[in-house]
Amino acid sequence: MSGIILLLAQALIYFGVMAGLFRLRHMMGLGAFFCALGVMHFLETYLAAVFFIQLPFGLLSPGSTVLFSGKLAIILLFYIREDAETVRQPIYGLLIGNFLMVALVFTLRLYGSPVSLPGYNPDLVLIDQMGALMVWGTTLLFVDSIALILLYERFRRVLPDSLILRSCLSLALILTFDQIGFFIGLHIVTGTPIDALVGGWVAKMGAAVVYSTLMGLYLTLFERDPQELAPQPLADVFSKLTYRHKYEELLGKSGRDALTGALTRERFETLGQAILARNLAAKSPVSLAILDVDHFKSVNDRYGHVTGDEVLRRVVDCVRSEIRSDDRIFRYGGEEFVIVCENTPHAAALACAERMRLAIHRTLAQEFAAAPTVSIGVATCPGDATDIRDLVAHADAHLYAAKAQGRDRVVGNHPSG
Repeated sequence: MSGIILLLAQALIYFGVMAGLFRLRHMMGLGAFFCALGVMHFLETYLAAVFFIQLPFGLLSPGSTVLFSGKLAIILLFYIREDAETVRQPIYGLLIGNFLMVALVFTLRLYGSPVSLPGYNPDLVLIDQMGALMVWGTTLLFVDSIALILLYERFRRVLPDSLILRSCLSLALILTFDQIGFFIGLHIVTGTPIDALVGGWVAKMGAAVVYSTLMGLYLTLFERDPQELAPQPLADVFSKLTYRHKYEELLGKSGRDALTGALTRERFETLGQAILARNLAAKSPVSLAILDVDHFKSVNDRYGHVTGDEVLRRVVDCVRSEIRSDDRIFRYGGEEFVIVCENTPHAAALACAERMRLAIHRTLAQEFAAAPTVSIGVATCPGDATDIRDLVAHADAHLYAAKAQGRDRVVGNHPSG
């Protein structure tokens, strides 16, 4: 019983710290979260290879059961709250960083035996074993992470209303695969007995239940406002996770507004209907927001065009900080901008627009004496329209409603379907 309590305590500490860093990502940045996520991989592998405890159902290692399972759960949480193009950063960072560690140790081993020091005798056999296990475990982690996200997306279609259950099932299946795969390498390298395969698997199934429950509690208590994005086609998710998604790069540097760096209206005219058609075929919602800087003419008249230009640049910077990397912002004309968010239902788009409005208000109030505000109108395909011009017309009507209601607000009546 004491062993189970120990494992639960470790899981709570690990998840609590990592979820806390994730919660503070908008204040501290993702760097602290990424570093904490990656720094323990050597400890995970070391404990998984040499530190076992005996429970009634078999041998198990806290390194594998708690730390490795927790890392996969945190990666899944990261994907749920962010997106595929963001979560791939730690996945590839872990892969490259761990292989770099092994390569550097291998280079040192080419030197031969180190100098013996009194009272210290390095275990070179363990170092060699750890190198092999690091390579194998890192490869499995990379495959596990991508497969976990794809499985989660698959389960979203079957279990759309149960985040905890689909997280638990996804984790359980991937941890089963990982337990078998890592045990094969562990048995070959260290001769670990078969009892560790069974005991570790039972413990990892418990870890899947514990971590998925903790994820559900975290999302319920701390991140309830933004709605989860609609399910994406698995091919699109895989393309983004494997860096095959290069749509923005194909657009190149052309078609961008020289002042703000936003895409131009001409680019919007070229892409708009194609974006709707592609998402209609995939039955995925597309939301469009029109943002207008309130009383912008008075800013130019009172403070000059240099200040007005800087206001527009900072507006675009603020918008970019609140949207995903594959969302698009276009300068539609003057002080008007269009933001297109694929795979975004209406409620999530309204929440995102409100975050944009608050971020812009906060930033401009600190940096400019004029402290201009913005009004935003939101519309969603297919509920509002299935044609890009009609969708713009709906968002524009909502924008004018926002201005009529006093400006500095978001308006977007919920679509009917």
